[in-house]
Amino acid sequence: MKLPRPRDIPLWAKGIRPRLILAFIVVALVATVAASGASYVSGRRAVLTAAQDDYMTTLRDNINTIAPTITMPPDQTTLDLVARKLGYDATIVYQGMNSSQSAALSWFPDDLRSEVRAANQLFFQRVDRYGGPYLLVGMPVLAFRPDGTATHSGIEVYAVHSLYTAQQSIEEFADNGWKTAAVAIPLAMLIALLAAGAVLRPVRRLRDAARSLAKGDLSTRLVTTGSDELTDLARTFNDTAASLEASMTELRRMEADARRFVADVSHELRTPLAAMTAVNEILEEETGLTPDAGQAARLVGGETRKLARLVEDLIEISRFDAQTAMLDTHREDVGAMIAGTLRTRGWTESVEADLPAGVFAPVDRRRLDVIVANLVGNALRHGEQPVRVVLRREGADVVVEVTDSGPGLAPDVVPQVFGRFYKADAARARSEGSGLGLSIALKNANLHGGGIEAGNSPDGGARFVLRLPGERSEV
Repeated sequence: MKLPRPRDIPLWAKGIRPRLILAFIVVALVATVAASGASYVSGRRAVLTAAQDDYMTTLRDNINTIAPTITMPPDQTTLDLVARKLGYDATIVYQGMNSSQSAALSWFPDDLRSEVRAANQLFFQRVDRYGGPYLLVGMPVLAFRPDGTATHSGIEVYAVHSLYTAQQSIEEFADNGWKTAAVAIPLAMLIALLAAGAVLRPVRRLRDAARSLAKGDLSTRLVTTGSDELTDLARTFNDTAASLEASMTELRRMEADARRFVADVSHELRTPLAAMTAVNEILEEETGLTPDAGQAARLVGGETRKLARLVEDLIEISRFDAQTAMLDTHREDVGAMIAGTLRTRGWTESVEADLPAGVFAPVDRRRLDVIVANLVGNALRHGEQPVRVVLRREGADVVVEVTDSGPGLAPDVVPQVFGRFYKADAARARSEGSGLGLSIALKNANLHGGGIEAGNSPDGGARFVLRLPGERSEV
């Protein structure tokens, strides 16, 4: 027989309640069968022993009573008379003669008859004939000498006794065992249900509390009464929940402080950076500076612009973290907007664009410009030309695909490419970007209800796919 594999077992059969009920039923069934079996064996032995002992005692007493009246040597008439006195189930045998109206000698095996002829004692054997049990008894009739010693008279008595009544008593034992099992199994199921309810009630409370904790309700606690193992588990759960709540409260406070610090610092830096940028622009345009002073002014100007972009990106990230970023969507021609982004940043000659007209979508113009600028700028800085921008529709979505011709993204880079300040190459830790561009682009895409997928194109270059929900068709 092929046993079921664990994954083939139905889900409902794997719970504690079914297993507990099954365990109780198995224990009850085994105990009942064992008790009934032991009772049946002992009862059967007792009934059969009592039945055969009673019969053999009665037969021996009757033979001992009749023996003194037998005339030796007996003739056929004497044998028949003795058989009639003992009953129709007895056969009297003497030196080749046997009583005429008696049980058939064919029932008695030769070995039993040989033992009766050779010894001065009673022999018996149980046999099954005609669908029922019978007792075969053979014994010699003893003659007593003048000195009082017993000797074999040559007369043998063979009797057949039905054990049908004893068999009925034994069958009653078996029936009572089955009836006991029939009562014990439902009783075991009832006890199992009550026990399962008592055991599973605190388990269910613990499960519900764990689910509530998993959903973020760190104030969840269990009522603890008693001193059993489940109560200890509930106390452990409460201690764990309290520790987790305290840790999460502290982490949230620290995170809020860090966000507030970044936002405050970014806002505080904004004003002086604006002044520094204006001064640097004047210095860069100044023609009276020495070559070294001009180079220094241009270096300071470039670094100031990088710092200004970093501050703007940090301010933008802080808005997303504080969940205060808002959309100002309008129905826009996405192709025209992307073309405007490329034109404004002077990328028209560096980028191959396929921007069909008439692809409209509800977008925030400023945020879409940030997304495209980050994706294309990233491809220009870290990939190789040509860089391609392709706009198309896919069902109800608007898809913008940006690819470059560089070596592509390593497999270990793809899952982390949208991380804050993540740079795939540690050697370019000082680069023009802030390390926040792709993260901001993804946040803006998510704010629109879309997303960005990172990977590699079939040609080997990096590929970023922006997917935004398009216009809903009106029925």
